Amino acid sequence: MAFATVEDCKAVENEMPWEARDLPTTLYGLLDRTAGKFPTNNAISYQLFSGPKDKAETLNWSQLKDQVTQAANLFRELGVGEKDVVAYILPNCTETLVTMLAGAVAGIVNPINPLLEPEQIASILRETNAKVVVTLKPFPKTDVAQKVAEAVRHAPHVNTILEVDLNRYLTPPKSWIVPLVRPKLENKAQLAHADYKSFTKEVRRQPTTLQFADSTEDRVACYFHTGGTTGMPKVAQHTYSGMIYNGWIGHSLLFTEEDNIMCPLPLFHVFACHVIVMAAVASGAHVVFPTPQGYRGDGVFDNFWKLIERWKISFIITVPTAISAKMQRPVDADVSTVKTAFSGSAPLPVELFRRFEKATGVNIVEGYGLTEATCLVSCNPVDGEKKIGSIGIPFPYTDVKIIKSTAGGLVECGTDEVGEICVSNPGVYAGNTYTEAEKNADLYFHDKYLRTGDLGRVDADGYVWITGRAKDLIIRGGHNIDPAEIEEALLGHEAVAFAGAIGQPDIHAGEVPCAFVELVDGASATAEELMDYCKVHIHERAAIPKHLTVLDELPKTAVGKVFKPDLRKNAITRIYNEALLKAGLPTRVEAVIDDKKRGLVAQVEANGASDGEIGQVLGGFTRPWEHLPQDQG
Repeated sequence: MAFATVEDCKAVENEMPWEARDLPTTLYGLLDRTAGKFPTNNAISYQLFSGPKDKAETLNWSQLKDQVTQAANLFRELGVGEKDVVAYILPNCTETLVTMLAGAVAGIVNPINPLLEPEQIASILRETNAKVVVTLKPFPKTDVAQKVAEAVRHAPHVNTILEVDLNRYLTPPKSWIVPLVRPKLENKAQLAHADYKSFTKEVRRQPTTLQFADSTEDRVACYFHTGGTTGMPKVAQHTYSGMIYNGWIGHSLLFTEEDNIMCPLPLFHVFACHVIVMAAVASGAHVVFPTPQGYRGDGVFDNFWKLIERWKISFIITVPTAISAKMQRPVDADVSTVKTAFSGSAPLPVELFRRFEKATGVNIVEGYGLTEATCLVSCNPVDGEKKIGSIGIPFPYTDVKIIKSTAGGLVECGTDEVGEICVSNPGVYAGNTYTEAEKNADLYFHDKYLRTGDLGRVDADGYVWITGRAKDLIIRGGHNIDPAEIEEALLGHEAVAFAGAIGQPDIHAGEVPCAFVELVDGASATAEELMDYCKVHIHERAAIPKHLTVLDELPKTAVGKVFKPDLRKNAITRIYNEALLKAGLPTRVEAVIDDKKRGLVAQVEANGASDGEIGQVLGGFTRPWEHLPQDQG
């Protein structure tokens, strides 16, 4: 399918309505069709360790379908119906993928980030009324099992916990040692309402033919939590049609059964589950998952290019933080099989984009999606013009509108006019995006278009640009952090009167949390004391501020709210000037302006430094820079 211009998308849409496409109604129907076409083709490969010669487990499409069928049968035997929930709190492994697919076949699957704290996991389990939880058996160097045991104590609807033992991936003598050093699960005896069972043993005793009738129509099949940092996460609902739409895009635009995809992203995130796994299920492509932690795993970045060569990878799924880490290592293997790299989850700095393409010869396609839309919305076309810094053109059957508030209500913006990005496509479950009805209030434009909370514009060529975020979230390496958690923690300190948390620019993570405080009159507290306080009172490690500034007075709006745009300007100025000073350049940021098309832009006084020198330093950040206008210099 051609996908180079907006006109190409319209041509695809004009072929037939989305509903008329020859696609299965259910996930199991799609899996069955692909396994029937390519039974002996590789479907999934998984390495516990990152070495290019380390042991790997590979399932073909027939084997994967059999295991998914067995696991789905098990979930139904455990009382999971179409409206019941199977949650999993797991690192990446074969069992994680099997659970993701089987949970959505038998009922509703709920992936949960294993890095969350027990109280956050418990909150999600209660929100979704999960019946079955699949998680790790206690294993050295991970506390996932312990956190889940504590969480399940506070989730009364969970009746079964299925344990996955990573020891089966090891070879002697390591596999002999693990049982001797395996941590004890102290809370296990307190879980009177939940039975512990072996995932592997229970699955293996199930037949490889589906023992219940598959769904006959579209339905909710996944719950994905957004954020989860405040203890009251929003849970987004995904339907079969939304999942299949994401798979159809990947198959139509990117993948065939001959592709090998490297996916070191976590299987609790829509990027991996819907953009990659569903595209593989639709196309018959082969997906490789290196290490339980993916990109975070030991040695993954050091061995990355060798793994590409080992598996003859044609497509890389990545994020800006990972691209930055890769560029700190030489391309020390044959990567000639790679055709494309897809980058998402956070804006990609221009300088990083250019460095990656120069070092590898591989094209990067930057795209945009969000959990609430079952993911995919737009991307820079593989075969068309790539506008660096934009999020490309909307996919076929996706309609993007930019809206603004006026005295007469919400209206559409004109070309290049900034407003809130709204999306309609088969992945948007209009009216029912979240499980809680009240959280869907005021979430739609014309009852159809999902209001994303992102600010942006559409240019004359139909390319979408993000200029800011109305939602105020801090996105650290693709991970959403609610600033409210940081602010609430700081306001618990007796010396703090006001607090504002934002994301400050960071070359590696895109942005990291940073906080500003105003003290109570007459009180005293240093930035160091308040940082120590944060480390104790902020439960999520990723949300602990990297920097804290005490101001005499925080900027505020007319109604007394902290005015965060000024805080962001303060942080950009500080971070950019620190980077310029470290590089030994005489130039400095003199002002940060709010440009209608580009968002916040740092204005610098060159002071003799060349554009190339400044670009080498500031080009690694996502926020743009420009020379200070002459009449201000």
